[in-house]
Amino acid sequence: MDAEHTVVRRRGRFPWARFLHRAFVALMYLFMLCPLIVVVWLSFFKDAILYFPPSGYTVQWYVKAWANEAFANGFVFSLQVALLAAVCGVALGVMASLGMMRYRFAGASWVNTMLLSPLLVPGIVAGIAIYLFYLRAENFLDRDIVGTYGGLVIAHVCLTIPWTVRLVSASMAGLDPSIEEAARNLGASGRVAFMRITLPMLRPAIVAAALFSFIVSFENLELSLSLVGPGRTTLPIAIMQYLEFNLDPTIAAVSSVQILLLGLIMLATDRFVKLSQVV
Repeated sequence: MDAEHTVVRRRGRFPWARFLHRAFVALMYLFMLCPLIVVVWLSFFKDAILYFPPSGYTVQWYVKAWANEAFANGFVFSLQVALLAAVCGVALGVMASLGMMRYRFAGASWVNTMLLSPLLVPGIVAGIAIYLFYLRAENFLDRDIVGTYGGLVIAHVCLTIPWTVRLVSASMAGLDPSIEEAARNLGASGRVAFMRITLPMLRPAIVAAALFSFIVSFENLELSLSLVGPGRTTLPIAIMQYLEFNLDPTIAAVSSVQILLLGLIMLATDRFVKLSQVV
């Protein structure tokens, strides 16, 4: 009761404190969302040369982006690479997390650091390093790697593994091992206990890892820039090439579609798996 009276007295003494707190939170949200709002706003400007205030609004830039074959092909190719990289990265990352969390061995911390290192290396540095490694591998294996679909997917898998390792390892650290042990004591084999007990409890972390892996791969530019082959262009590269000769709001329209697509994916994912549990 004394604590409640103290809180009430403090609220009565500083009635503006709650208002300032809410205003500060609202300003932080506005600051974070402002770039997205501006991009969507620019996509409806009527003028090809951007200036304020606009002379009018139109949806012609969305029609132009839809008719651009480079954007369509880049979107499909990026979608294919991101889906495959996310699936492979999540599978490998889950196995790596299980090995490090369940079987303590000498050097486990070094392995964990190595798997998380792509998060620390700048993308352009990683892209050049993988490109040089592929060149040496081509000389050794006497076969093409740079510019191939498989080489690009492998590079993106290396980019997505750290997200799975980080999220799944953190989720496994919070699991109660006695639950799986109880299943084993009741006669379940190790595989059955993992599939029926542990894996369902890891579902939020795995789904979140797949979501972030897909987004990181789909939006990647630096790594893909030196690894794509002729006739194959990801959507970020198509946007960069378009910006070399054009400065109209078409890019804002393409970016707005990406924002909407990724936002819907995150909302749908959070509807079934609460991302706040693992992020």
